[in-house]
Amino acid sequence: MRVRRKLGRGVAVVGAGMSKFGMFKDADSKYLFAEAFNEMLSTVDKEIDPGDIDALYLGNFTNDFFIHQGHWGPIISDLIGLTPKPATRTEGACASSALAFREGVFAIASGFYDVVLVGGVEDMSKRSTEEVTQGLAMAASPYEVKAGFTFPGVFGAMATAYFAKYGASREHLMNVTIKSHNNARLNPKAQFNVSIRDIMNQRIERAKNKGEPIPAWRDEKEFLRDPRANPVVAWPMHLYDCCPISDGASCVLLVAEKIAKNFTDNPLYVVGIGQGSGKGLHAKEDLTYFEATRYAAQEAYELSGLKPEDVQIAEVHDCFSIAEIIHLEDLGFFEPGEGYKAVEEGLTRLDGPKPINTSGGLKCKGHPVGATGTGQLVEIWKQLRGEAGERQVPIKDLRIGAAQSLGGTGGTCTLTILERR
Repeated sequence: MRVRRKLGRGVAVVGAGMSKFGMFKDADSKYLFAEAFNEMLSTVDKEIDPGDIDALYLGNFTNDFFIHQGHWGPIISDLIGLTPKPATRTEGACASSALAFREGVFAIASGFYDVVLVGGVEDMSKRSTEEVTQGLAMAASPYEVKAGFTFPGVFGAMATAYFAKYGASREHLMNVTIKSHNNARLNPKAQFNVSIRDIMNQRIERAKNKGEPIPAWRDEKEFLRDPRANPVVAWPMHLYDCCPISDGASCVLLVAEKIAKNFTDNPLYVVGIGQGSGKGLHAKEDLTYFEATRYAAQEAYELSGLKPEDVQIAEVHDCFSIAEIIHLEDLGFFEPGEGYKAVEEGLTRLDGPKPINTSGGLKCKGHPVGATGTGQLVEIWKQLRGEAGERQVPIKDLRIGAAQSLGGTGGTCTLTILERR
């Protein structure tokens, strides 16, 4: 019989910050992390002396490739004045800073440290699209790379398998895209804070101004069906199914639960945390789920004593629109084959019973891969504390939120559950 795991002592989040996500020609990784760090300091209600931080855990996938600079732990530590405190870089592809968070939690739970900064950064826009695609493919398995799979191809294959098994279609992916853009429209930090309808109307207005033929799109789905507006990338993945190339940074401050009220009257507590690993596509028995996500979810739910229905909001790793649907099922929010129906019925909207990716998700908020994991947790921080502004979910007594990160083509997955008490 499996023994339920538990942390050696409680861990709380007492501050959170992130830079704006986007493509910034004149902003480098240090500038972006400084922006995130300064915002984090401003959110610690009772203030924090950076000198009290015991250690830094920093997620970064491959700035080594993107900007030819590695060893980012001590570089960031020096930037924010933490030297000679220990600084450790974690790498788990797109889940890199989620792993940093996990290591920070364990460092405090063990009793070794009391105050830990965790975060992530990535600077991707200084390379061409082709080069970024090559860099990201370094997270795929060697077999996938040898077969010529890029990430759109991988998730295109998964979408095709999902369609065949459950009867979904591209129309259902569009529902995810439209929802994500509607949420991002309310997020000033999002890379694409504009709705699909707004984009559509802008294209129509531009055609009018140029004296070109006026597109006859009647709604968002007609726009997304038009291959001129939404070209195929790797069928059935089209342009608006894919997350963008992004730069950005994010961080959160972790402390031992017993001292959390020294920093804020409204801390969030880490109640569930899990991690799993998965096989490459060539070895998977079924392309319609991620075994790593299911394992990570099982660990997190066991640790917390919670069930999927107890999670009120979640940020999930929607690097492609099909990924959000699959994660909804793997996390137990909906039964296998029911995720796309839940999105279609509006259950995951901002005002729905299970709001998903209130930030706009990776798809619209942006996906600077090393910063994504803690970036998701920043959104959960804002929502649970009632500080999400126009996109604040209307759920009464909002207490439980979760963030799920996926690295590579499913090789690494984490689930973190936070609670407001």
